[in-house]
Amino acid sequence: MERYISQLNEAQRAPVLQKDGPMIVIAGAGSGKTRVLTMRIAYLMAQGVDAFNILALTFTNKAAREMKKRIADIVGNSEAKNLWMGTFHSIFAKILRFEADKLGYPSNFTIYDSQDSIRLIGSIIKEMQLDKDVYKPKQVLSRISTYKNSLITVKAYYNNPELQEADAMSKKPRLGEIYEQYVERCFKSGAMDFDDLLLRTNELLNRFPDVLMKYQDRFRYILVDEYQDTNHSQYLIVRALSDRFQNICVVGDDAQSIYAFRGANINNILNFQKDYDNVQMYRLEQNYRSSRNIVEAANSIIDKNKTKLDKVVWTANEDGPKIKVHRSLTDGEEGRFVASTIFEEKMQQQLKNGSFAVLYRTNAQSRAIEDALRKRDIPYRIYGGLSFYQRKEIKDVLGYLRLVINPKDEEALVRVINYPARGIGGTTIEKLTVAANHYKRSIFEVMENIDRIDLRLNAGTKNKIQDFVTMIKSFQIINETQDAFYLAEHVTKKTGLIQELKKDATPEGIARIENIEELLNGIRDFIEGQKEVDGARGALSEFLEDVALATDMDKDTGDDDRVALMTIHLAKGLEFPHVFIVGMEEDLFPSAMSMNTRSELEEERRLFYVALTRAEHQAYLTYAQSRYRWGKLVDSEPSRFIEEITDSFLEYLTPVETNYRYKPMINNDIFGDVDKSKLRLNKPTNGIPPKWVTDNDPKPDSGIRRLKPMSSGSAPASSGPAMPDSKLAVGNVVMHERFGKGQVLNIEGAGPDKKAEIKFDVGGIKKLLLRFAKLDVIG
Repeated sequence: MERYISQLNEAQRAPVLQKDGPMIVIAGAGSGKTRVLTMRIAYLMAQGVDAFNILALTFTNKAAREMKKRIADIVGNSEAKNLWMGTFHSIFAKILRFEADKLGYPSNFTIYDSQDSIRLIGSIIKEMQLDKDVYKPKQVLSRISTYKNSLITVKAYYNNPELQEADAMSKKPRLGEIYEQYVERCFKSGAMDFDDLLLRTNELLNRFPDVLMKYQDRFRYILVDEYQDTNHSQYLIVRALSDRFQNICVVGDDAQSIYAFRGANINNILNFQKDYDNVQMYRLEQNYRSSRNIVEAANSIIDKNKTKLDKVVWTANEDGPKIKVHRSLTDGEEGRFVASTIFEEKMQQQLKNGSFAVLYRTNAQSRAIEDALRKRDIPYRIYGGLSFYQRKEIKDVLGYLRLVINPKDEEALVRVINYPARGIGGTTIEKLTVAANHYKRSIFEVMENIDRIDLRLNAGTKNKIQDFVTMIKSFQIINETQDAFYLAEHVTKKTGLIQELKKDATPEGIARIENIEELLNGIRDFIEGQKEVDGARGALSEFLEDVALATDMDKDTGDDDRVALMTIHLAKGLEFPHVFIVGMEEDLFPSAMSMNTRSELEEERRLFYVALTRAEHQAYLTYAQSRYRWGKLVDSEPSRFIEEITDSFLEYLTPVETNYRYKPMINNDIFGDVDKSKLRLNKPTNGIPPKWVTDNDPKPDSGIRRLKPMSSGSAPASSGPAMPDSKLAVGNVVMHERFGKGQVLNIEGAGPDKKAEIKFDVGGIKKLLLRFAKLDVIG
């Protein structure tokens, strides 16, 4: 342990070595906060704190996985497994599964994503015969989400005349009724949305003191990453759990608080010292990530904010190149500049595509960048576009799988009951829904008892309903004995989903089938991975929860060498050698919708600070003089944020005199020539003339993914047979297709239960069952 602690600098070491009491670590960008959190947890365990008594909360599964790997390298994999470490939502979902019965929920409750919630709210609005143009489901859900994260329950809403008046003023006087119906329908379906995972945890800890005592005693040491991003609901849970022992360590950076739009409250970190007695404050101010020019430029930006905690971020890194500022005539030219610069930098410095990131304020800005990258044949990946799991065909398969686990799941049922078409139409579904609401039962329970309830359905419809119920129950029986891959493959065939999609021979239809194929590949990979690791189960319920709680940044692309395109919000926590921040224009960044108050403008400035500090070596700021907005070309002016950077850190690539504005001149002849001397031209740089697009240029990608065909049968495909027992010995260096290179530390057991304990270079120590593990001995 001493060896690891000696690798920390003095500022990092101090919070690691304080065992007890409340503490706050203000961690500047790139200052090693993950390292401090990791080492603190490892140190606590070395001091005799049981891993089961430590709770670590993060905002992404990716962050939790990385920390767990690092801890496993220090204390061993078996002990690291005992830590309660994960996202707020995943940890609280785990607690709620244990305690669900106290709140009247089944332990196998479904977790609704935003699309499920929007569909349900849309159904409620339709049933209430409200104008969907006034009560837009997405806006209603956003309002309900705000209520839940502020702990405004339906009861609290009806006790607050001001909220009701505000909704009435916005022409939504019946929003409270929709909220009430939505909560009731979720409860009846045995479902929680993401906000419920926090709200219901608060309810659990407040209504049941014995449960609170149980988890206070369990979590004697609590660590929270990115504390500046916590909302009111998360804050209250952390306060409740930490109140008894007060051994709480929060880490964050007020300068990187950028999620106010989804409820994050910067005051949680600003006021932490008021919430606990004798709080120790530590500051991590040395930036290890970025060059001095980038660090100093970022400091000059954030210094303009008035609401902040005092700290001075510095770096011992070299000065590095200045931040390059480029002006383009149009957004199309901006995209071409980004693509050509990436192309040239790759050639000159032998860099990979993955060394580059393009960050923008809004998703719509990606189009021009994508067009330019495609023409240069530069592979890229968009983060935050339509998630794979949000595509209709994928949600259809998942709908059936969700029903297998939880037949009360109303949204899943309504989604798939008549897809593919089986003669159970909208009128029948409405009758079933009305009956379910009347009897306060789930729709599936009504369907199970269709012969005992008079819904005035003909015999044919009743038979179809009974056939559907029988089919779902048959899937449940299969689920008891088979893994998730076998069941999912069976479901896609038995339900007729694949046959239905095969009717559409268009490229889009083919792509949908390939997407389902990719989903099955994903399930197979999940099951294979779980099968290989000692003690893992890989059940269908685990896979569905993994999908429901995954964030977009957690998903593995399978190909890392691509230019990353993403909004700045999604870039938080990431770093890249070369970063382009595009669209640096007034009303775009800062956003026109975020300049009404000082607090909104300061949040936009923090967002720019986050964007700039993603860069390790080189940052580019680009803007266009005109840009298409809603189909119209509008003039733009440079962002105030460029002017706020101290000039000595900037290098302007396009001086004013290289570009011209023009106004067409009409001669006496009404069809006179334009005065070409005043045409606005994009001057060639470095003596290279502008390039015309020709028919020989690479064509844009069709967007259809070509996937490997799946092998027939349900057995997972593998690259080779499992390692024969006799060939493996302690001390061997092995290569594993998933975990990489590692060394065998121990071999135990016999026959089919024989296991190897292997320390991998990346991923730490893992115990693998040799009958499944594909290992090549390389030394």
